[in-house]
Amino acid sequence: MFQKVSIPESDVYYLLSNPRRRETLTLLWRCPDEVSLRELSEQIASTESGETPAPRALRESVYNALHQTHLPKLDEFGLVAYDPNRKLVRPRREGRHLSRYMDTVTPAGITWGEYYRGLGIGGLFAVVASLADLPGFAAVDPLVFASGALGLFALSTAYQLVSGTSGRLAALRARLGLF
Repeated sequence: MFQKVSIPESDVYYLLSNPRRRETLTLLWRCPDEVSLRELSEQIASTESGETPAPRALRESVYNALHQTHLPKLDEFGLVAYDPNRKLVRPRREGRHLSRYMDTVTPAGITWGEYYRGLGIGGLFAVVASLADLPGFAAVDPLVFASGALGLFALSTAYQLVSGTSGRLAALRARLGLF
C-alpha cells in the first residue's frame, strides 16, 4: 500500500498552475517506467508546438525549464522521482491523487467534464422536449431519451476507465518511440 502525499491545496494549485508541470505529470502518469528528460522534453515541446519534431529552440527551452525548475519542484513535493545526474524521471504513485485536480481530454478533443455536461444537457433537453410535445420529439417516449442518455453515460464511463489505463500507456510509449 502507498501513502498519499499531503500537499496543502494552495501548493497544489501553484504546482498545477504551470502547463509544463501539468503536461509532465499527465505524461508520467501514463507511463509507469522511467523516462529520460530528453524524451519527456521532446514530447512536451511537440505538444506545445503541434509539430513533430518540435523546433530545436523550443525543445531546448523545455529541456532546460524541466531540468532546472519544474522537475526539481515536482520532486521536492514528492510527485515524481527525478535524478538530475542521470536525467531520468519517473512518477511516484503517492502523487497520483493530484489527477483529480486535472481534467483529461477525450479523443474528440474536449475534456471529459465538458463531454459529460454536454451529454447531461442533451439528455435533459430531449426528455423535456418530448414531454412538451415538441415536433420530432413528441413521437418518442421520454423514458427512451432518459434511458438512452443513461446508457451513454454508462458506456462512456466504461470506455474512459478501460482506455485510461492500457490505452494511454500504449499511446505514450508509441509517441516516445518506446516500442
